[in-house]
Amino acid sequence: MTENVRVRFAPSPTGPLHIGGVRTALFNYLFAKKHNGTFVLRIEDTDQTRYVANAEQYIIDSLEWCNIPFDEGPGKNEKFGPYRQSERKDLYKKYADQLIESGWAYYAFDTAEELDAHRKNHEEQGKTFIYNWHNRQKLNNSLALSADEVAAKINAGEKFVIRFKTPQDETLILQDEIRGTIKVETNTLDDKVLFKSDGMPTYHLANIVDDHLMEISHVIRGEEWLPSLPLHELLYRAFDWKAPKFAHLPLILKPVGKGKLSKRDGDKLGFPVFPLEYTNEQTGDVSRGYKEDGYFADAFINMLAFLGWNPGTEQEIFSLKELTEAFDLARVSKSGAKFSPDKTKWFNQQYLQQKSNEELTALFLPILEEKGITTDKDRTEKVVSLIKERATFVADFWELSSFFYQNPSEYDAKAVKKQWKDTTSELMQELIEVISKIEDFSIENAQTEIKGWITSKEIGFGKVMQPLRLSLVGKLAGPDLFDIMTMIGKETTITRIENAINELS
Repeated sequence: MTENVRVRFAPSPTGPLHIGGVRTALFNYLFAKKHNGTFVLRIEDTDQTRYVANAEQYIIDSLEWCNIPFDEGPGKNEKFGPYRQSERKDLYKKYADQLIESGWAYYAFDTAEELDAHRKNHEEQGKTFIYNWHNRQKLNNSLALSADEVAAKINAGEKFVIRFKTPQDETLILQDEIRGTIKVETNTLDDKVLFKSDGMPTYHLANIVDDHLMEISHVIRGEEWLPSLPLHELLYRAFDWKAPKFAHLPLILKPVGKGKLSKRDGDKLGFPVFPLEYTNEQTGDVSRGYKEDGYFADAFINMLAFLGWNPGTEQEIFSLKELTEAFDLARVSKSGAKFSPDKTKWFNQQYLQQKSNEELTALFLPILEEKGITTDKDRTEKVVSLIKERATFVADFWELSSFFYQNPSEYDAKAVKKQWKDTTSELMQELIEVISKIEDFSIENAQTEIKGWITSKEIGFGKVMQPLRLSLVGKLAGPDLFDIMTMIGKETTITRIENAINELS
């Protein structure tokens, strides 16, 4: 690709960043980096009624945590700044006026009450009211009024909006990098409002003007913006500007596969839909985040990449660098991608297994400190090496390893009923004597002595090893028994067997 690639992620600061938005940011980032381009963050805050004060910082923090920071944006490399639309509002009126002058737009003075009356009238006739070519000459606008009447209304301070004048009787041939050729009849389109009566542009005008002025080469955005594509292409034509290439990403669907994934789905099924925890400053409500739920950022990003894209191979685990090299819009799906909480956990598990024992120990030590456990790094690193293959999150480590740090306080009832027989206490007492005589309590020596004793008694290994595991762990779980014994030491091993005999006999 020879052109200068510039893409943008343009969220509205109306609340926390949904994972669908993060996926859009990720695909823009990957496309930019693959083509040595620029990833721009633009804050589209024209809707001041829904503006949330801490949302912009949340968006920036989320991109940073995901390791997909923007190259250009608020406070960073402001080559085409400002990057908040609210700080650019003075320039949009000029472009709206330009469209009026060229005949591509017109003033509309219709009040909300007048438009509502038209809608109700159409509904009574079983029709849908659309403000466009078939009725605009009959409505309260500058196309139906004389120049003097229009001037009088404006001079009197009468409120107006500026609407786009959609061409009549034309078939638009549009190109989408993911969906291919799209045909749209202009007669089915309404004349969208470009400039509101409060002096602010709508998304449509601000979006096109900003993309042009910021020299955006590719617009990669969600499928929900596909119906806006005809208007946006027409606006580029109206301004006589070269349009960027468009690509509309598929929806992220609910786990059941029908409908767009929402916060309600996460609340209902117990998974986050936001990258970071978010507190609503007005209500105090806290929404869960992937970071706080214990997910690794690289696992989260790897999972997101596979929602609507595939590399065309069997490989599923990709570093960010590998994702960048492999990413191609041609391999993005047209159909929605079903979100799977279980697959998301699987990705985290895979990344946990890949991390070094040293990395995981650094994450586990604070958990131990919170529980009042005093231990050293080397011992904890050994524990981590024994348990990590059974873990999905670092938070699982305590449940998987608590017996390394404290004696069992209870014993699994089902396991006791199945494994602790009438003769078990006597066998365990004999085992204590065997263990007591082992001077060098290494894994090899303990294994040789205990297995030799079991063999000499001509009994099944399960009759000893299962009750022994119950004694040391409190349940039939955990890594190799001889690893556990040598980690906790001979004295603690004997103490735990004696405790089990006293409790379970």
